[in-house]
Amino acid sequence: MRSWNAAGTVRAYLAVDVPGHGKVVVDIGYGGTFYAFLSAEQLGLDVCSSKTRDLVSAASAVTEAVKKQFKLHHPESEDLAFLYGTILTDGKDAFSEEPTTNICVFADEQVDRSPTGSGVTARIALQHHKGLIQLEQSRTFRSSTTGSLFTGKAVKEAKFGNYNAVIVEVSGEAFYTGTATFTVEEEDPLKHGFFLK
Repeated sequence: MRSWNAAGTVRAYLAVDVPGHGKVVVDIGYGGTFYAFLSAEQLGLDVCSSKTRDLVSAASAVTEAVKKQFKLHHPESEDLAFLYGTILTDGKDAFSEEPTTNICVFADEQVDRSPTGSGVTARIALQHHKGLIQLEQSRTFRSSTTGSLFTGKAVKEAKFGNYNAVIVEVSGEAFYTGTATFTVEEEDPLKHGFFLK
């Protein structure tokens, strides 16, 4: 098991007009990057049984709509004030011992093979903000594509700039996939690296 901590902040209940889907309500959460969150049901889909291509298309439409309709702000760096993707959920945000399932569609319509560490961080922050979970209540999150699991819990309330936040601990299994050896030869004129401008 690997675990890490991150700060999560939120902006809840934003109405967005998504072409082809109409008005939906999304939450924006930050857990290292910004995501839009909504249940797949709002888009006429089921995160557990709909075709992945349909989920990806719908999530991408949400991402584009949010980008056009809302300006995000980051309390420390405006370079980070952009929506990285959309996470569609099964809508089961209230505390439960049962896993809750989601799919994370990010960047250029890529799908995360895991429940997504930064996404779980942001989702925990949303659940805590809405009063659906308390500090130290662990939730289990499942990827709809691979079935892989992460657990997460809010361990402490905090401030992130002017925003209320929580420190979130996320755990999951990781496996080695390979090793690499890097060699630096003394004669290499670029052995210390270089800058491109």
